[in-house]
Amino acid sequence: MTTPSPTSGPGLLARLVRLWRHRWHDERSVRRLLPPEAVARLGRRVAASEARHTGQVRICVEAGLPWSYIRRGASARDRAVTLFGKLRVWDTAQNNGVLIYMMVADHAIEILADRGIDAHVDAAEWAAMMQRMKEAFREDRFEDGLTQALEEVSALLVAHFPVTEGAEMPRRVNELPDLPVLL
Repeated sequence: MTTPSPTSGPGLLARLVRLWRHRWHDERSVRRLLPPEAVARLGRRVAASEARHTGQVRICVEAGLPWSYIRRGASARDRAVTLFGKLRVWDTAQNNGVLIYMMVADHAIEILADRGIDAHVDAAEWAAMMQRMKEAFREDRFEDGLTQALEEVSALLVAHFPVTEGAEMPRRVNELPDLPVLL
């Protein structure tokens, strides 16, 4: 049995189409979906959310995958996992950071949670949250979809990691920037 060459066969066409799609989308694509005023509103919503719990939330919207990811056939989830580390979402004091990731080229959505919050939420709940985001995005309501996901993530963080008044705890520090990351 022979293995198809990486430069021939049906896989080549699919990879070329994917490459074209990812090169076609760039920062302008993201700015069309989320203009600067929408990014600012989302940043304020993240800050307001984090005033109610001890978790950290990052929103990241990426136009398309870098060439190295496309070349090796990596998924949006692979990229989200990498960004989870690069954006230091994994490095919060209580291990309760959450990354809300959207990739325009593949119409992909991922929510990644650090082990502190993930231990309290089952996979079906995260999947349902991502499905609701997809529905909003299908209707071209990108800011609304991200806001809804942020509100749902915030509710989980408030339930499991609330800010408690009068409790002995170190001064509350905003560990991560609030503005969404646009790539």
